[in-house]
Amino acid sequence: MALEGLNETWDLSSIFKGGSQSEEFQAYISRLKHHLSAFQQAAEAFKAPQHADDDKELTRLIDMFERSAIMIRQAGAFVSCLQAQNIKDQKANEWKAQINQLSSDFKSSLVTLDHTLAQIDQSVWEGLLQQPGLQDLTYILNERRDRVAEKLSTAEEKLIEGLAVDGYHAWGDLYNASVGRMKIPFQDQELSVGQAENMMANPDRSVRQNVFERLNEAWEQEEGLFSSTLNHLAGFRTETYRARGWESALKEPLAINRMKQETLDAMWQVITDHKQPFVEYLNRKASLLGLERLNWYDVSAPVGEALKEYTYDEAANLIVSQFSTFGKKLSSFTEKAFRDRWIEAENRSGKRVGGFCTSFPDSGESRIFMTFSGSASNVSTLAHELGHAFHQEAMLQVRQLNRAYAMNVAETASTFAEMIVADAALKQAETKDEKLFLLEDKIQRSVAMFMNIHARFLFETRFYEERKQGVVPADRLNELMEAAQKEAFCDSLGEYHPHFWASKLHFHISGVPFYNFPYTFGYLFSLGIYARALREKTDFEEKYIALLCDTASMTVEDLARKHLGADLTKRAFWEDAVGLAVQDVKDFLKLTES
Repeated sequence: MALEGLNETWDLSSIFKGGSQSEEFQAYISRLKHHLSAFQQAAEAFKAPQHADDDKELTRLIDMFERSAIMIRQAGAFVSCLQAQNIKDQKANEWKAQINQLSSDFKSSLVTLDHTLAQIDQSVWEGLLQQPGLQDLTYILNERRDRVAEKLSTAEEKLIEGLAVDGYHAWGDLYNASVGRMKIPFQDQELSVGQAENMMANPDRSVRQNVFERLNEAWEQEEGLFSSTLNHLAGFRTETYRARGWESALKEPLAINRMKQETLDAMWQVITDHKQPFVEYLNRKASLLGLERLNWYDVSAPVGEALKEYTYDEAANLIVSQFSTFGKKLSSFTEKAFRDRWIEAENRSGKRVGGFCTSFPDSGESRIFMTFSGSASNVSTLAHELGHAFHQEAMLQVRQLNRAYAMNVAETASTFAEMIVADAALKQAETKDEKLFLLEDKIQRSVAMFMNIHARFLFETRFYEERKQGVVPADRLNELMEAAQKEAFCDSLGEYHPHFWASKLHFHISGVPFYNFPYTFGYLFSLGIYARALREKTDFEEKYIALLCDTASMTVEDLARKHLGADLTKRAFWEDAVGLAVQDVKDFLKLTES
């Protein structure tokens, strides 16, 4: 049955009625405080077990840990949705500050727990992990115990968590609030930053150039503020790393992503070695657009006649029908997400920039946020976020502590969903122009992952090295950004985007450093999985769900070895994955020879 008359705003009332003034939410926060207080007292009183069969207190404490984590996540997700849908919601901002404090208190209790776990004798520990209530958490508990050895004392780590509320996370909050208030003048209207950035895919070059220039003016006016947010976020991290004796800024993001340096190096090296076809694509695209070279604001421009814009209903039906070619569970879940209003897509001012998917583990639901204006790129973004939601749905069958998957595998399900939509649409294309448009849109994602994201990685790596010596001023940030872009794009563009460091939210997210390479990892990992799905054709959905369920309970190297039989530290897997993207470029070049 076709989806019709869909509402483009999400329903948060099924989570908590009343928005930011919700009495239900206020009562939930009161219960959360009670749970956190009880967990804190239990963690403080917990003593290291002396025998392997003395597991009852630890099991009870882990259960309290899981329940507190669920409630913190539920509350944080609700507040994030409130802030995203209306950046002027002051009450939501007040709730955010309270959630940050509760989260800090929770993390402080975890510091106490982790240090106690580290004191347990190894033979006793191994025996404890054989107990029924703990056995399925072996990887997670070992990981928490091992990481303690690389950190400071309990008191020092608690102090860091406490100071982070106002000395770390507040800088990220300031950035979000500042960008949310920005208005970009265009013709006779004022656009939000999200609406303006959506126009970078406009087929009219004069529109793209105009909006890009207005955006640049806005970033330049605020570069003093945003260079402060970036420097202070990095400064807090750098000082924390120094105190712990961590020399590399990549140590934390690699640990967060449960990933080896060798894997990251192998991935980037293979990408770097295969960039020439993408340079040829950019040059061919410039020629097709009647340009000598592309500028930054041309990279996302459509080639040829733009296809019709999609209504929200059309996008929904397109995605559901194409997901059905992969598996019944994915398509039926997606239809439910549309019908039950899990998606905020309305194109209006006053919303936060960008898109995201957040989970409500206590409700067993997710919510998706984006701004839908009808482009093919918007359809891809919608599919991407629905992939995240399906991943979270799959994880409901495992314990809460086994659901905290890393950023890189988080992007696997989302980009996998994007690929299903892109390839299905490409196969259904009826004309050469339509095929060209869809193929080029698909290649744009490869360029984003191999060049744009690579530029972000290069910039952030070099910025952190310079930040160790002191504050990096805005003009130097511009230099670092442009140099990284030129290197990543093999100097194939005519004009770059020096203020990109200010415009990209990912550089200013407090909890997650280096929010770049996980996207590329997820994209290529997805290509490997997708290739396997194409070969096996039928009955792959259950294997895919099994892989998703393991994403938070092993390293990515072990995940690939178990489910794909691949060694991620070697070039072979990455060569095969990049090769699929290169084939798209070859098809594009052949299609545009004349």
